[in-house]
Amino acid sequence: MMYPNKGYKYSKDMSYKTSGISTDVRSGYTEQQQQQYVKYLKQLKDEFEQRWCAKPRFSITFSELDRVRTLGTGAFGRVVLLKHTKSGKFYAMKVLDKEKIIKLKQVEHTLSEKRVLEAIRFPFTVSMEFSFKDNSYIYFVMPFVSGGEMFTHLRRMGKFEEPLAKFYASQVILALEYLHFCNIVYRDLKPENILIEKNGYLKITDFGFSKILHGRTWTLCGTPEYLAPELILSKGYGFSVDWWSFGVLLYEMNAGYPPFFANDPMKTYERIVAGKYRCPSNFNADLRDLVRSTLQVDITKRFGVMKNGVMDFKNHRWFTGIEWEAILNCKFPAPFVPKYKSPGDTTNFERYEEESLKPAPYCRFESEFSDF
Repeated sequence: MMYPNKGYKYSKDMSYKTSGISTDVRSGYTEQQQQQYVKYLKQLKDEFEQRWCAKPRFSITFSELDRVRTLGTGAFGRVVLLKHTKSGKFYAMKVLDKEKIIKLKQVEHTLSEKRVLEAIRFPFTVSMEFSFKDNSYIYFVMPFVSGGEMFTHLRRMGKFEEPLAKFYASQVILALEYLHFCNIVYRDLKPENILIEKNGYLKITDFGFSKILHGRTWTLCGTPEYLAPELILSKGYGFSVDWWSFGVLLYEMNAGYPPFFANDPMKTYERIVAGKYRCPSNFNADLRDLVRSTLQVDITKRFGVMKNGVMDFKNHRWFTGIEWEAILNCKFPAPFVPKYKSPGDTTNFERYEEESLKPAPYCRFESEFSDF
C-alpha cells in the first residue's frame, strides 16, 4: 500500500524518501517524517469516518459462496473457508451464534466489531468484505489470510529470531497507531489474533473487543495474560492497555512464552499488577530496555502513552535496521514466508471437526440484532 500522491517513493538504493526528506535507515526516524505520516493518518481517519457513517453495500449473496472447511473455532462459533462460485476467490467467514452471543452478553461487542471491520482499511488489519444474518447466525466475510495464525508459527519455532520479531513488532506498532488515530481501542492483542499473509506480512484480526473510545472505559475484557494493570484494577483506561499488550506480545515473540503466567488466574493478575517478570538470557540490552519501557505499571512512563507517543518506539535502538516506510508499503524483505501452494491452501491451519449450520425455521432474537 503506497502513500497516494504524497511523495513517498521507493528507490533502488534502499533509501526511502518522503517528499524530499531522507529516510535512510541509518539516520533514524525523524520528527519531519512523523509529521508527514500524521498527515497521511488524518486522510485515513477521514476515510474511516466516511465508511463508519455510510451504509455498507454488498454485491455478493450468501448463495454464491461454497463452504470448504473450518479454519478455527471460538466461544461464539467458528471461522470457515469459503469459495466464491463465480470468481473462484476464497474468503474466511466468521460464523457467530446469536444465542451464544445473547447468553454471554456480547451483543454490543458484536455489533461494534461489525462496524469497525466495515470501516477500517490498513495494510496490517483485516477488514469486512460482506456480512449477512439469518434466523440463527450472523456472518462476517473477510479476505482469506492463508499463512495461518502467528500463534501456530510461534509454537512450531519455539520463539522468533530477533529479525522476525522486529519485523512483526513494527507492523503491530503501525497498526495500533492507525487504530488509535481512528479512536479505536483494540483490547485483545495476542498471537492467536494475528494472521500471517502469504507474503510474510501480518494482519490483526478479531475485533470483538474493539471499541470507539473518547476518554475512558471500564469494561473488563481481553485475555488474562495480556491484561494491563489498570484494566485489572478497574481504574478506567484508554489506549494504554493496547501498548501494555504489545509489550506482552513483544516478550512472548522473543521468549516463546508470556511474561506473566500462573496456573491460577488470580496469581497471574497479581504478577501483572506488581509488574513482576524476568527476561530470559537471550534478551539483549536493547530488547530488555524496550520490554521494560512498555511493561510499565505506571502509565505515565509507558511507551506509546508518553509525550512522544509512537516515536518512542520508532526511534528505539532495538528497531535499528527497520525502515518504517518500507514496512508500511510492504517493501521490506520478510524474514519468514509461510508455505503456500495455491489459493485456498489451508496447510497453515489446524484441522477441526466439521459441524453443519442449521438455522432455525423462524427468526431468533430479532430485536437484539435489528441494527445488524
